[in-house]
Amino acid sequence: MLLNASGCLDALVAPEVARQLDGFVTKTITPLPREGNAAPRIAETAHGMLNAIGLANPGRDRFLAETLPQLRELGVPLWISVGGFCAQDYADTCTALADVHAIELNLSCPNVDEAPESAAEIVEACRAATPLPLYAKLSAAHSDVAAVACAVAAAGADGLSLVNTLRGMTLDPKTLEPVLARGTGGLSGPSLKPVALAAVHACYAATNLPIVGMGGVATGIDAMELIACGARHVALGKVLFADPDAPTRVRRELQEASDRFGVPDPGDFYGRAHPGKKRRELAPKVAA
Repeated sequence: MLLNASGCLDALVAPEVARQLDGFVTKTITPLPREGNAAPRIAETAHGMLNAIGLANPGRDRFLAETLPQLRELGVPLWISVGGFCAQDYADTCTALADVHAIELNLSCPNVDEAPESAAEIVEACRAATPLPLYAKLSAAHSDVAAVACAVAAAGADGLSLVNTLRGMTLDPKTLEPVLARGTGGLSGPSLKPVALAAVHACYAATNLPIVGMGGVATGIDAMELIACGARHVALGKVLFADPDAPTRVRRELQEASDRFGVPDPGDFYGRAHPGKKRRELAPKVAA
């Protein structure tokens, strides 16, 4: 399944892009409306992008009354990203949601103050609030992301989203002051891919949960590498800002890469990066 990373696509502005996906993930919804952080809140880096949006969103009530009905008209499975500043915030929003494909719990936004409860405590509260599938979105900034993955699995998570952005900073070369008004922001793009691969690899080995892999995916090969590390699904982020046809292109490139190995289904690469996994040896086809 090919998804977008939360916050990297406005489906109502670009419905033709959203319909290229196998599922659309909304921007994170919080109980009350948020204007987000002060501008500037996006900055380019040499190998990626920093954002400090700060969970700007219309709030739960307006989202449910206005935005969600419009999103349903897309005809694409909907994943709702849920955020908050305490476990009850998350649980209350989960209670209010129905008839959506899944809920992604944003447990690791680097641009706002986090809830005081642990990731596992938040998942436990949400599990009690809804029967819908819950995916816990984690940050690789944790010293042991696999341990956090095990904790949220025990608390009732149905899957993992890996990884959220990492906190970073860039300076204006003329003033040597931070470009972003907040100072720091979440790093995405190519520089995040090795971190994402390591996190997916570790959490696949530690849990039996399906994983949505994300972080620096720009090509079919990037997607294949995440699948090999243990991702069942792949999400596109920064690439969507520059290439609205990225979902179709990445899907095509993934299939082409699989065909070169003589493997009809790219899903057959699932978990191949793990030693000891039973598999037949692969060798790229050589043109005659």
